[in-house]
Amino acid sequence: MDIDDVDRTPDAEIARMFRVWKTAHQMVIDRGYVINSDAYNDIEHFKERCLKNGVLHKESMMFQVQKNDNPNEQLLVVFPDDKPVGVKTLKALCQRMLDTKVSRGIVVFSGTMTAAANKAIQVINTKENRSYEIDTFSEADLMVNITHHQLVPKHYVLSEEEKKTLLAKYRLKETQLPRIQTTDPVAKYYGLKRGQVCDLFISKAASLFIVMADADFG
Repeated sequence: MDIDDVDRTPDAEIARMFRVWKTAHQMVIDRGYVINSDAYNDIEHFKERCLKNGVLHKESMMFQVQKNDNPNEQLLVVFPDDKPVGVKTLKALCQRMLDTKVSRGIVVFSGTMTAAANKAIQVINTKENRSYEIDTFSEADLMVNITHHQLVPKHYVLSEEEKKTLLAKYRLKETQLPRIQTTDPVAKYYGLKRGQVCDLFISKAASLFIVMADADFG
């Protein structure tokens, strides 16, 4: 189909996808990845990058970042246009991650993911000696940044060394800490892994330490 025959993307849809894209950038920053420019906050930059002849191209929304403390730890964020997102799209992403030595991927989908794709991701993320992991979010999940809500305390993910220091200081075992489950939206936002500990800043004088755990953790 000639591009002239394609309807221009409505302004409301452009604004919606800009919010999703912006939250995705905020999320990777909060996970400790480097964003070299704050241009992601600018909708005009978004339009210049992602619109062609007035049509939004989601492949142009894709971006790749590296960890602050380890440049070799890379993350790729993709926004597939498939509805639903299936195994074929997932295979292409996995191959790209292998080719570029990216260790973590985030898929932001617009509709749903097929049962087969969800199962494949579960297998990938639980496989021993895996080369990469994949997180998934719907566009609706990222319309707003849940960590910016006034009732959500600031989360700080402890390093392994900080975790050991914490447990030793208070003479605690990991299983004695309050738990946060894998299904928790904030846990998903930060990409927490089993056994990781978060410091929740309740106030200037108080913190609450929680551990990432599966339902059967103990």
